[in-house]
Amino acid sequence: MSMPRSKVAGIGMYVPAHVVTNNDLTKYMDTSDEWIQERTGIKERRYADRTGETTTTMGVEAAKIAIERAGTTPEEIDFIVFATLSPDYYFPGCGVLLQRAMKMKEIGALDVRNQCSGFLYALSVADQFIKTGMYKNILVVGSEKHSFGLDFSTRGRNISVIFGDGAGAVVLQPTEKEDEGILSTHLHSDGESAEILAMYNPGTHANHWAAQNYADFDDAPIGEMFMSHAMIDKAQNFPFMDGQSVFKKAVVKFPEVIMEALDKNGYRSTDINMLIPHQANLRISQFVQQKLKLSDEQVYNNIQQYGNTTAASVPIALCEAWEKGKISEGDLVCLAAFGSGFTWASALIKW
Repeated sequence: MSMPRSKVAGIGMYVPAHVVTNNDLTKYMDTSDEWIQERTGIKERRYADRTGETTTTMGVEAAKIAIERAGTTPEEIDFIVFATLSPDYYFPGCGVLLQRAMKMKEIGALDVRNQCSGFLYALSVADQFIKTGMYKNILVVGSEKHSFGLDFSTRGRNISVIFGDGAGAVVLQPTEKEDEGILSTHLHSDGESAEILAMYNPGTHANHWAAQNYADFDDAPIGEMFMSHAMIDKAQNFPFMDGQSVFKKAVVKFPEVIMEALDKNGYRSTDINMLIPHQANLRISQFVQQKLKLSDEQVYNNIQQYGNTTAASVPIALCEAWEKGKISEGDLVCLAAFGSGFTWASALIKW
């Protein structure tokens, strides 16, 4: 008896109502709409409400839609995989907070910390549980609230103009049909350049920053090796990115991992009906499109409206493409991502 495949039974997305344009950001930093669009392709992004929206609540809103479209209920979900780099708390993770908010049974909740590749890693984990028959209704969520952790000054503009908030979710269920479902997933990592795209603090590493902030490393109070006033004063609590190095690596690994999925299943790039790349930078997506000789109709980009929503970007783009009728039953859909770690991944789906 062959193992069942996983199918995307339902999909949902949520983005905050608050739109922030490139021109809005000029109030806080030396930048311009032209400068941002030229480097990233982004025109605007969404920011969560300051008083009520969190990574979890946005994930809940996306999950509600996905669960309803899957024809199931929160009570019937039997496992959660939640991907984010911006959790509500340092611990516990957002998975249990979503389980509580949606009044689900005492099911397992797994949190995935693979940043831009997080949703695809989460999808792959869920896929294995479905294939082995351990679970029947798995909720996979990617959600991010970047706007509360960025440096809104000229010093931080190279990163801050890129990111936005939002959430996407899918419900995976088993299918016995040979012509639908997740065909394969492919996961990779290379930590050699981990510090090229990272947020170092707060952290429990033998602190590089503490050594900088005290004349003698041993003079640093133990607690201040995790987070200190000195780190905050020197803006050492914000993300760091070497954009050029990330770009150079991404344009190599993106096509590689897409072709890996296609080769595994006997397809060519021309067979793809829809490629949903992680929305990191429009220039990266365009480079990948040209490399694989895909038409504009074969690639979906929405970074122009939402910015980079990290773990949420793939499910948001997938949901939006499906809602617009750009993905139909029987289509070959490829998902791909590359990001901090470095990690990269792909999934090939027969819709």
